[in-house]
Amino acid sequence: MASKVKHTGGCHCGAVKFEVYASAILEVYDCNCSICVKRQNKHFIVPAKDFKLLQGEGDITCYTFNTHKAKHTFCRVCGVQSFYTPRSNPDGYGIAVHCLDPGTAEEVKIIQIDGQNWEQAVNSDPTIKSRSIPN
Repeated sequence: MASKVKHTGGCHCGAVKFEVYASAILEVYDCNCSICVKRQNKHFIVPAKDFKLLQGEGDITCYTFNTHKAKHTFCRVCGVQSFYTPRSNPDGYGIAVHCLDPGTAEEVKIIQIDGQNWEQAVNSDPTIKSRSIPN
């Protein structure tokens, strides 16, 4: 297992800031579901214990749809979603790789996921649900 490094990031206006512990080599999901396509939501998943909101709790609002299990949080000031709670991993966070501050990610590996057929895609890849399990 790769060791974890501290990444920092946040929204465009700076109201929301966070830190997250993850590998320097990030495995990022590129999902084609309706919301990920519209938001260009390329993200990696971490256990909740590896994420810390540093500032902006009062500046975060939430959008849900369909099953209402995913919590699409975003900055109410600038509208950027820098992290969210994925439907596949309600015990973790999906971190938008493009919202990380530069300097800590050594490599980004893209994993395509067929979110248009979400149930089938998640059930056929056992690693997705395990991403939010603390290690």
